Amino acid sequence: MSTVSNDHAVIRLHPKDDVVIATRQLLSGARIASEDLVVTGLIPPGHKIATRAIAAGEPVKRYNQIIGVAKEAIARGQHVHTQNLSMADFAREHEFGVDKHPTPFVESPATFMGIRRDDGRVATRNFVGVLTSVNCSATVARAIADHFRRDVHPEVLADYPNVDGVIALTHGLGCGIDMQGEGLGILRRTLAGYAVHPNFHSVLFVGLGCETNQIGGVLESAGLKDGERLRSFTIQDSGGTRKTIERGIAMVKEMLADANRVRREPLPASHLIVGLQCGGSDGYSGISANPALGAAVDKLVAHGGTAILSETPEVYGAEHLLTRRAVSREVGEKLLARIKWWESYCERNGAAMDNNPSAGNKVGGLTTILEKSLGAVAKGGTTNLVEVYEYAQRIDAKGFVFMDSPGYDPMSATGQVASGANLICFTTGRGSAYGCAPSPSLKLATNTALWERQEDDMDINCGGVIDGTATIDQLGDEIFQMMLDCASGVPSKSEQHGYGQSEFVPWQVGVVT
Repeated sequence: MSTVSNDHAVIRLHPKDDVVIATRQLLSGARIASEDLVVTGLIPPGHKIATRAIAAGEPVKRYNQIIGVAKEAIARGQHVHTQNLSMADFAREHEFGVDKHPTPFVESPATFMGIRRDDGRVATRNFVGVLTSVNCSATVARAIADHFRRDVHPEVLADYPNVDGVIALTHGLGCGIDMQGEGLGILRRTLAGYAVHPNFHSVLFVGLGCETNQIGGVLESAGLKDGERLRSFTIQDSGGTRKTIERGIAMVKEMLADANRVRREPLPASHLIVGLQCGGSDGYSGISANPALGAAVDKLVAHGGTAILSETPEVYGAEHLLTRRAVSREVGEKLLARIKWWESYCERNGAAMDNNPSAGNKVGGLTTILEKSLGAVAKGGTTNLVEVYEYAQRIDAKGFVFMDSPGYDPMSATGQVASGANLICFTTGRGSAYGCAPSPSLKLATNTALWERQEDDMDINCGGVIDGTATIDQLGDEIFQMMLDCASGVPSKSEQHGYGQSEFVPWQVGVVT
């Protein structure tokens, strides 16, 4: 997927591609010297131009991979998009491990200033968390956390400079759900993952009392117990809203002194578990930010760290590239099993896997899920796929892994954090506004126009690849260093804006009654 040529008007990604990508808006009659091509019609930036005549029904390639079939005859120089390109249903050969290769580990791994917990796990942030078992306890949980807001009551945490804050992560689930169903199991696995996440020094678990998702069930499902750093109670047992809030505030105050005793120390990058996300993608995502993040992922893996690719519907059509990198047939088959689950899930719910890309993706130049997926997998770099996990399942492998999730970014990242991600890297071409808690999120802009328009939200500009002023490897180095800096405590742009609490969105699966 590396860039073959960039003449500053278009980018050709592979010699055998049927299209090139416009780096800026091109008017009808514009001549592309590198392709000996004259443009027909208006071509928006990030969109595709046919480099040969394509017959109706013929497959169209980008990245030397099929991204769709022509709905009608497409002339050379014509705009290729939704008006003349559609989803292709074609057989993909799933080979296993044919592209696996030894990982070139570095002799002296990089370090960051992390926080080592008593059980040996490593944190990048130091929060006190307030979790809820059910939507009914969301209001009291937020009230408890709001008491400690630095932007409203700066004096409350003035004596605790090593505590990053008190945050409430609430959700709309927890009752009217099958007690034996998959949905409750996923919710409990997610909540348990957050309850023991190293970025939380301690956690309060607040419930209503009569909900289906009993706190005791959550703890029991993960072998957890109440203790000094994990305390639980309910509104009904506490005597109502006011008393519950007062009780929760008192408990947090008891936890703060110990939470403040943490100290950062140099720790190897092997302790980093980075969730990979893309949202508001555009035609440049698979050219700039995603492969640049992939280059950083290769460096992270070489230093002993872990990277998690997710969003299963957004690798659909590119999964054959991942199975080729699987360390074993077993790992590759696990990925295909999740793909098949999604096909069945969509079918029984009257949906289709090709309902993606979104409206914004299409405005940005993406036409089919095949095209989007081929660009999305570039976030995962080039190292071996060592394991495949279900949503919110704890990550215990080192290297590049896959975790099953929806393509909806907050829901996907929520699962990654529940699995243990202590940092998120999020690429965007349209300007997605997102942040994560308790794990910080870095935002990577795919193009310079977005960076200039929304620099307030973006942590790094990858548009230099499009402009011809930077290479994938250069940006990979910068992103890897930014990972280390952010993990050491340097706040991301989204943290500066206070994002993270509202973006906690567990995956809802199954019937709600």
